[in-house]
Formats: sequence, C-alpha cells, structure tokens
Amino acid sequence: MNPQRNAGVSLLELMIVLMMAIVAAMVVPMFGSGVSNTQLRSAARQLASGLRLARSEAVAQRRETFLVLDVAGRRFKVDRDPQEHVLPRDVDLKLYTAQKDLVDEKVGSIRFYPDGGSNGGRITVGSGERKYEIDVDWLTGRVAILD
Repeated sequence: MNPQRNAGVSLLELMIVLMMAIVAAMVVPMFGSGVSNTQLRSAARQLASGLRLARSEAVAQRRETFLVLDVAGRRFKVDRDPQEHVLPRDVDLKLYTAQKDLVDEKVGSIRFYPDGGSNGGRITVGSGERKYEIDVDWLTGRVAILD
C-alpha cells in the first residue's frame, strides 16, 4: 500500500459526512423546544393586536386604557374587555414597563393615554434562542414587532 494514498479523504466518505450533517440539521430542531416558529409568531401577533386594541380604546373613549400581562400565567387582558387571551405554555415572556405599572414581579401592564401616547415598554416573547420583541413607543403609542 502506498502511504500517501491513505492520507486523503475519499469522495464517498465526504458525501457520508455531509449527509449526516444535513440530516442532523433537519432533525435536531424537531426535538428542541415545544414551540414552533408559527406558534411563537402567533403569540407575538396576538400580544401586538391586544396592545393596538388598548391604544385605540384609549383614543376612542378618551380615557387611560391598560393591557395587563400575567407573565407567570402566560395570559393577557385588555382593560375592560372580558376576554382573557391565553398564550402557549412553553412560551417565555418578559415585560419591561414603568415601575408604577408593575403589580408584582409576575404581573404588569402597559398604559395608553387618550392622546394615543403610552408609558412605553417592551414585551419579549421567546422560546430558546428564538424571540420576538413587541415594542411600544412612549410618545406615539406605536406598536411594532421586532425579530
């Protein structure tokens, strides 16, 4: 046998390694977090929709309106709307808002004023490395979803 001939990698070996890498790249995410990208995006859109509803109610009814978020219970409610919206249980939530709008470490709210403005804040919806941030501009009350 020629020692130089055994030093290289055959095309077949290279193809086998590449196929294993492709299969691993497709299979590993399936066994990761229990929340799909679609569920995560849907939860972010649901929260953004609730925030926009709270803002429009504040402007239309000319009174302060809140979106109350229960981080531990993974649910939220718009001020006087009787419906409580439940988010997937595997979704991680974080709320950044004004100190006076925190009920406790697990519950807080984002406040909208009659002029359309807000106390501002951010809600992060995540699962593992994936996350969406819902920003509320304090001056305009504009709600935006960021990847």
